[in-house]
Amino acid sequence: MSSTIDRAPEPRNRIPDSESNGKPKSAASSADNVAVPFETAIVRDRVIARLKKNDVVTDSQLEKAWTEWSRLRMQNIRVPLWRLLTMDQSLDSDDIFVEAASVYAFKEVEIEEKEALAFIEACKEDFDDSTWDNMVELFVLPVSREPGKNTPDSKWTFATHDPTRPEVHQLIQSLNLRRFEIMYLPQSMVGILISESFANVNQYLEKLEDAPAVFDMGMEFTSDDELVDGEALDAEINRSRLINLFEAALVEAVTRGASDLHIYPNADGHVEIHMRIDGDLEQWHLEDNIRPEAFLSVVKDNSTNVDRFDRDSAQDGFIQRWVDGTLIRFRVSILPIASAKQEIHAESIVIRILDDRKVLTDLSKIGLNDVAMARFDMAIRQPNGMVILTGPTGSGKSTTLVAALYQVVTPKVNVLTVEDPVEYLMRGIRQIKLSHKLDLEGALRAILRHDPDIVMVGEMRDQQTAELAIKLANTGHLTFTTLHTNDAPSAVSRLFKMGVEPFLIAYAINLVVAQRLIRKLCDECKEPENAPDEDTLRHLGFTEEELSQGQLYKAGDDAACPVCKGAGFKGRRALAETLLFTARIRNIIMESNDSVDEDGLRAAAVEDGMMTLTECGRSVAMEGETTIEEVLRVTGSTL
Repeated sequence: MSSTIDRAPEPRNRIPDSESNGKPKSAASSADNVAVPFETAIVRDRVIARLKKNDVVTDSQLEKAWTEWSRLRMQNIRVPLWRLLTMDQSLDSDDIFVEAASVYAFKEVEIEEKEALAFIEACKEDFDDSTWDNMVELFVLPVSREPGKNTPDSKWTFATHDPTRPEVHQLIQSLNLRRFEIMYLPQSMVGILISESFANVNQYLEKLEDAPAVFDMGMEFTSDDELVDGEALDAEINRSRLINLFEAALVEAVTRGASDLHIYPNADGHVEIHMRIDGDLEQWHLEDNIRPEAFLSVVKDNSTNVDRFDRDSAQDGFIQRWVDGTLIRFRVSILPIASAKQEIHAESIVIRILDDRKVLTDLSKIGLNDVAMARFDMAIRQPNGMVILTGPTGSGKSTTLVAALYQVVTPKVNVLTVEDPVEYLMRGIRQIKLSHKLDLEGALRAILRHDPDIVMVGEMRDQQTAELAIKLANTGHLTFTTLHTNDAPSAVSRLFKMGVEPFLIAYAINLVVAQRLIRKLCDECKEPENAPDEDTLRHLGFTEEELSQGQLYKAGDDAACPVCKGAGFKGRRALAETLLFTARIRNIIMESNDSVDEDGLRAAAVEDGMMTLTECGRSVAMEGETTIEEVLRVTGSTL
């Protein structure tokens, strides 16, 4: 088939053509464009009534959808009000679709992923490529077939996240099947089935396989070589295979869900390409037939704001590519590094993949435990005060902050962010771009005059920015920010050491969240751990009572696993300890003299209900979501 689908695809949120009136705007009657009052529109829509009854949507979310619905009506575009709710990023679209399917009497199909994948593979010859393309486009797939007395009498079952769409029925009816049924299946599961059944084809990898692997232009790359001259380097750079290798790496990184792409020359003068997947670096390719300078120059030539001939400075650049119909942004970081050959100016390149499809807008999907989630939700619903996310680089702080912002952003509040750099563009939020003319401190001072309600500060780096951020929190603004510390209590100590006054710390902050990301076991191939390491259990503080209440698991090593491909892990979730600023916590901070008593803070916080990172890790391990070794790796000795 001609369509290629990326990892975890999603259907395009659009208004189906079949639901448009179809008449030119000038031909619409005046009655068609009469505004429908909010309450009337709500009462008329049976799906909305069900959603309200089950507390799936709030009045503010309905009002937002109704505003857009009314605008579309004035343009003579007809679409059910409930369907507009599926475009609201603060809602889980599956919660909407399942209620709609129920209202219109569509049954929900229960399937096993492995069996469904096998069935789809087995029946690929039953439909032509054009039909498969249309089914993938509409997010509908055949998932079973019940044999009848004769083969033509077989009953087909098709699954889709939205069986109410007329175009889905039109497509299935066009197949001339005697018996079929269209049933509901969660959008997330349909996406998995599509991504696994119609894996993205990396056209650049195919070109690499077809091209000759000859790059040395008659020269060996040995320790006695001189640096290749400019003309020879240009000649090598212009070879299409180098460009294909670079483009293949970008596409493959997106397809595999990598967060970063690492490119650098090793001690042998070969180019290594690694991808960071689920927090770990994995080697994707080792190229020993090209000069490192040539390949690194290709990367630099394809990056904006980067000078290919500057090999002694740190540089930052930017790349944009369309990958399977989606615009993906890449942030490029270049650093000069030492080389075994003194005459060679070696460089390391790290490319951050910025895929807007991976942005989480639902805080509940971060993976916080119930205690952390309740505290976090309460803190971000306050009219003012500060919420601090702390943890090392790569611990998911920015992801959690973005999800938190999406919980509170509405058309009625002015939300401003100060980030360096701006990674993900967020709807309904004004994101301030820093430059050499506007630094972080200047932006924060300007924000005070920009009538903000909610502010996100990317990071408090020094006393000046910390005091300005705290001033925002103390003057009636809800403020989100991050710090680099190991746990929640040490964030208080860090601010104290920056020179921020204890009374400002005590009364500005609502909550400090220390976060880590831990790898999740693959549900398909994980195995019971019947002989866990005693030292690891002891170090993590497991009790006999805890161990008797659940089953520990270890990673499987099945290279044929269709989900993890032998990695043993698939995806990550958050571990979080939440330091809620109660009256007791504030008093401890206020009584600080030369330093903050971190141990005292921690003890008081635990008594107030805080789960430490290690306790969270133990809980996740006992739920069978990760291994005890992974908990130890992520939390260290934090008990």
